[in-house]
Order: sequence, then C-alpha cells, then structure tokens
Amino acid sequence: MDASKTYFRFVILLFNCMITFGTYFCFDMPSVLQEVLQGNVTCINATTYSNRSDCVEGLGLTPDQYNLLYAIYAWTNASVVIAAGFLIDKLGNQVGLFLFSGLCLIGSSAFAGGAMLKGTKAMFPIMLIGRLIFGSGNGSLSILQERITAYWFKDKELAFAFGITLTFSRLGSILNFFLTKSIEDKVGLTWVLWGGAFLCALGVASAIVTSILDIYGVRQLGQESNVKEISKKLSFSDIRNFNSSFWLVVMTIMFFYNGVFPFVADASKFIRDKYGYKEDSPLPGYLAGAVYDVSLVLCAFLGALIDIIGMRGLLALFCSVATVPVFGLLAFTHVHPLVCTLWLGFTYSFAVASLWPSIPLVVTQATVGTAMGFASFFQMIGVGICNKVIGAILGNKNTPLPHDELMKRWKYVMIFLFANTLCCVVTAILLNLSDKRKGCILNQNRREGREGMALLMPSVATDDGSGNSPLAMNEAKPLLRSPDLSRPKELK
Repeated sequence: MDASKTYFRFVILLFNCMITFGTYFCFDMPSVLQEVLQGNVTCINATTYSNRSDCVEGLGLTPDQYNLLYAIYAWTNASVVIAAGFLIDKLGNQVGLFLFSGLCLIGSSAFAGGAMLKGTKAMFPIMLIGRLIFGSGNGSLSILQERITAYWFKDKELAFAFGITLTFSRLGSILNFFLTKSIEDKVGLTWVLWGGAFLCALGVASAIVTSILDIYGVRQLGQESNVKEISKKLSFSDIRNFNSSFWLVVMTIMFFYNGVFPFVADASKFIRDKYGYKEDSPLPGYLAGAVYDVSLVLCAFLGALIDIIGMRGLLALFCSVATVPVFGLLAFTHVHPLVCTLWLGFTYSFAVASLWPSIPLVVTQATVGTAMGFASFFQMIGVGICNKVIGAILGNKNTPLPHDELMKRWKYVMIFLFANTLCCVVTAILLNLSDKRKGCILNQNRREGREGMALLMPSVATDDGSGNSPLAMNEAKPLLRSPDLSRPKELK
C-alpha cells in the first residue's frame, strides 16, 4: 500500500474508528439497564397479574450508587487524560493503543464479573472498580484516536474524519440503546454485560491493526525520525503556549457536555417516570438513544460541510443557544420526549462537528494529544460533578417516592442542566470574541485557511491531492498559525 495515497488514510480511519465501537457500546449500558441495576435483589413477595410482575428483579443499587457508576468513570477519566495525552505525544501512538484498549477490556470484564456477585458485599465495589479501570482507558483511547485522525487528515478532510470517527462510536451507543434491553430480557444481565466486554476485545484487535498501519505509513513517508525527534523535545511546560481560544473551546465543550451526557445517563428513567411507560417497556431506552441516532446520521455530513465553510466558532454558539430550550421543555411541559431528544441530538451533532476539530487548529501538531487530554479532563470533571449532583437531587434511597415529589426532583434536574447550557452560551460568545481578535482562525473557510497557511508554509499550498505535502509538515508546526504568533501577519 502507498501511504501517500488518499485510500491509505481512509483505511487507517476505518480501523481507528472500530477501536472505540465496543467501548461506547459499554459506556451507556448502565443507562439502558437502569431499571435492572436498581431493581430488587429478590421478588419473593411480588404480585403477578396478566403475566406481569409488579417487581423488577435486579442488583438493588440505589439512585446514588447508580449515578456513582457514571461519576467514577468521569472522575477517573479526568484524572488520567492529561497525563495520557502527554504520554501519547511523548512515547507515540503504539504504546497508547495497546495500553488503553487493554484497560477498557479489563474494566468491562471486571464490571461484568462484579454483577455475577449479586447479593454480596463485594458486588458494588468490584463493579465500581471495573468502571474506574474502564474510565482510565476509554477517555485516553479517544484522545489517541483523535490524535491519529488529526495527523493523517490535517489540511484535508479533518472535520469530516472527526465526524466519521464519532459516527462509528455513536453507532456502538445506538446499538446499545436498541439491543441491550432486549438481549438482557432473553439471556439475563450477566451475559449481556459479558457481551459488551467481548466488543471491547474486538477493539483491542482493531488497535493492533491501526498500530501496524500507522507505523508502516509513517515510515513510508519518511517521517519516523522527525516524529521521534519532536517527541523527545516535547515538554509539559509547552502548555504555556496554549492560548485563550484553546481554553475557551475547552470550557465550551465542558458546559455543553454537562448537559448532554448526564441527561442521557438518566434519560430512560426520567422518560419512564414522567410519561408513564411500563417498567418492562424498551421504548424509554429507544427515545433516550435518539440523541445519538441523530448524531449518527448528521456528524459526518456536518464535518464535511464545516471543512468547507469553516464558521466553527459561530456554529458552536448556534448549537449552545439552540440547546437552551430543550431542558426548559423537559422541565416545564409535557411535550413528547422524542421531540426533545431529537432536538438535543441535532445540536449535539453541531457541537461535536465544530468544537473537537477546532482543537488541532489552535495548538501545534506535536501537542495535539496533550491538548485533547486537557479538553477531556475538564469535560469529564464537569460531567462527573453533574452526575453526582443529579444523584443527590434524586436521592440516595431506593424506596419509591410519591409521584409529585419525584416529578419535582426531576424538574430540579432539568433546571440544573438548563443552567449549564446557559454557561455554555457565555463561553461560546467569549470564544468568538477571542477568535476575532486572533484573525478568525476558527471561523475562516477552507480557502481562507489555505491562503493563511501558504503565507507561512508554501509547501502546503502546492498540495497536489496526493497527501504528501500535509503529511510532510513538521509536527512542531500548527495547522493554521505559527506557534509564536497569534495569527499570520497578513491576517492581523
């Protein structure tokens, strides 16, 4: 295979996408299985009518324990992603691929193993440890995935490639929402969790293939020595070069995800409680998964569009403003939940396609992993705090609450998510103001971006479509600006 050809980078993209398919499937399995996880340990005194029981048998987790499964994932993720990003930049992709895909496999296996200890004191701690290990691997694996994508698609189909990556990941999430509950009804909780662990094992196999292709491609392009030299020179103090646009992108990501991820984690339970769906109905899970259904369809298309038109900062502002009404509708109206989940999926797709691909544009190529680590750190810290706050609002006891009291608590949850979205609007406004002062790096279109790069790196402007010139760029160079300047001189 010729690494300079277009098809080669898309082959890498395919296997790179498959790395996180299984991990995203596993991540939201607790959301779909929430009723079972919080169900009664035994149903000895259950009443049966019309071949249905009024008792859901499960693991007996409290709402607080259930939300802790998400919080521990987020906090562990946040604790390791900065160091993981720097480690990847320093030691290379191959070390990270084996290490972090392996941690995901171990973590998902421990979670499934813990569920087998139902009714024992060891059950919840082992499940929690499993989520902890899983969190330490999955967030770092996503950073590595983004770094590989940024290297092979810089000055090319960057946002489109990010969109394809997310599409594959969200395909795992969507299949989880559609299939997991039905499979659990047939084979039981333990076996469905082990099925998720098997998908993580397929991710390890994809990581091995991606590693081989990445090594082969870099060597064939004659970039191996250059990449190693840049990695040796990399210092953690290089974060001082991260400018205000980068930090505002990070804050915008954090506040936006503070609304999306905690909502999806509890959405099936919320929809079931508010709209009166039966305990054994899979429909609430399908409705909650609509957020990811939309992103599956739109992300790649939006990525390709943004590669052409730019406007990343303005689109980030648009999606944050457009998300504000969603939580207001969920808190104060009885509009059908599908309207809100589809709406949220639409704005989420714009956020992903515009925000994450912005990070490689405002940092040097050599520090992309570290930058992604910081972004994931703040994202997961925020999500973890939100999960814990929501758990506290809903209560830490498994005893049923009166319907009016339960609805009041859910209303407080939606208001809390609404407040986070308003903060996202503020940071998105500040991001656009900062970007304007720096020459509209994020909002410039493809033509303007290439003209700006041509002023600094004439070799990029001579791209003949083979992929040689972008990949031959020094890793110390940024995509759209000099590391020593806020913007190209001609754009000031």
